[in-house]
Amino acid sequence: MSLHIIHYPHPTLRHVSKPLKRVDAELKHWIDQMFELMYEHEGVGLAANQVDLPYRVFVCNPEGDPANKEAEFVFINPVIKRGSGQHEKEEGCLSIPGVYAPVVRKEKIVVQAYNLAGEEISGELDGLFARIVQHETDHLDGRLFIDRLTPTQLADVSGELEEFEIDFNSKRAVGELPSDERIAARLAELERLRT
Repeated sequence: MSLHIIHYPHPTLRHVSKPLKRVDAELKHWIDQMFELMYEHEGVGLAANQVDLPYRVFVCNPEGDPANKEAEFVFINPVIKRGSGQHEKEEGCLSIPGVYAPVVRKEKIVVQAYNLAGEEISGELDGLFARIVQHETDHLDGRLFIDRLTPTQLADVSGELEEFEIDFNSKRAVGELPSDERIAARLAELERLRT
């Protein structure tokens, strides 16, 4: 299965992802594709539901440099244990390309997850790395960065969001995108196979 990044308002972006119970060759292949797509679109993080998969996993590279493999991380079943401080910084999203707005996040977080080897990883993160993990974990909970905007900030980007909605509806009208029911059935089948 070849993956691609889906755009707002695709229903999978609002799907609450299910925890993974096992890592297999297919999942590893998907994760390789996710890294490729992330770099191709000049991102620093990408969650599974952004590529139409219903699993609690995301990839990231805070450096954004495909040559720096040391900076690549895979978070499986991540849980943000706690956070402290607040910091506002502009964010964007590969599923809403070209739209940016200031988002308040925790400055520091403690995160726990599993890596591709099935080993538990945990630690305190701050700065950009902490922001990426919070942004991607939001995705896994069906939440987008635009959901964290104030009404005024949301109004500032509403015209751009409407263009995505028009594009999505026109693609669906000509049969390029399946119905919500077909998307939900596909996600349920994928969950049955792996969670």
